[in-house]
Amino acid sequence: MSQGRGLVIGTSGVLAALAVAVVLVTREPAAGVAAGPRALTVAGVLGASDGGADGFARALEPRPFHFPEDHGPHPDFRAEWWYWTGNLETADGRAFGYQFTLFRSALTAQAPARGSAWGSRQVFMGHFTLTDVRAGRFHAAERFSRAAVGLAGATATPFHVWLQDWEVRGASDMEPWPMYLRAQADGVALALTLEPGKPAVAQGDRGLSQKGPEQGNASYYYSFPRMPSRGTVTVGSESFAVTGDSWMDREWSTSALGAGQVGWDWFSLQLSDGSELMEYQLRREDGTADPYSAGLWIPPTGEPVRLTREDVKLEVLDTWRSPRGATYPSRWRVQVPKRRLDLTVTPRLADQELVLSFRYWEGAVSLEGTREGQPVKGRGYVELTGYADARVPGDTALR
Repeated sequence: MSQGRGLVIGTSGVLAALAVAVVLVTREPAAGVAAGPRALTVAGVLGASDGGADGFARALEPRPFHFPEDHGPHPDFRAEWWYWTGNLETADGRAFGYQFTLFRSALTAQAPARGSAWGSRQVFMGHFTLTDVRAGRFHAAERFSRAAVGLAGATATPFHVWLQDWEVRGASDMEPWPMYLRAQADGVALALTLEPGKPAVAQGDRGLSQKGPEQGNASYYYSFPRMPSRGTVTVGSESFAVTGDSWMDREWSTSALGAGQVGWDWFSLQLSDGSELMEYQLRREDGTADPYSAGLWIPPTGEPVRLTREDVKLEVLDTWRSPRGATYPSRWRVQVPKRRLDLTVTPRLADQELVLSFRYWEGAVSLEGTREGQPVKGRGYVELTGYADARVPGDTALR
């Protein structure tokens, strides 16, 4: 799930409705600075009291996914995002992680009459990060644009989602595979070819991912959990040929976080035996896991298995204190007893905190442990939101 990514988990990922909040509250934030008269928080923007959902469609019941149509936009819903993460390596073992997320968020349910080509009710936000493990460097960049005069947008046929020159596009008008991803900022760049690998999996109840007890407090959510990837990473004057695996999330919704929910911990893990685990833990104000926390176990072959909060044991083994003030979990034991899965998940760098218009931690992780009594290793991504919003002793303001 990303910063995502009016919506909730993904990516990511992630906080798509914050695109609107950032534009309206901070106007033109400088890189790395949350400007404006008041701090942005996950709970404050995505809280249950949010009244901006009138007139939008809602995720109310399971539905089948259709491709390539569902790769494209869903403008009847308030927010959505396209989210990719991956772990890549050179032939000699130099490791990189990346996150690339594009968010669409609607300012109003109905488009007002405008005579200008610049008029649009849609705002796009993009986040691009690169983790250079050997160099111990984490790069993060952010962009915003209205969806007007070709600056940003999304189409299904041909599949194309873009924000200026950040983009993912499909191979042809009717064939989205392979996908081609391109992004660059501040001396780093990424150019990847993504193959479908495993087929798409529907998250939640046949694609309906319920986030709280209220009707419509849900998203439509599918994933491509393992996408063979190849391409080029550029850092400064050096370019590196890389291969690896990516994870793609697609999610769209209108409703917000439920009452008492302040953030989440989201895991997408790719194991060396060909299996995958997605797990998100919605956190409540008292630090406990919300009952609507959930996940998905994807075996090497066969049907995925839905997981409830009770199916997954998540134990924090270590923490990391950001030089900017927040304290994040920084190493975990993840257990799924019914699958005989026991993993230790470790960040590849401690500092993978995005300090942009709002703050969260999202980064590459490694994992090792056992499944069915056999040793396994792997790679993945973790997203942590809401921690930079919390007060800590001695603070006089929200971090």
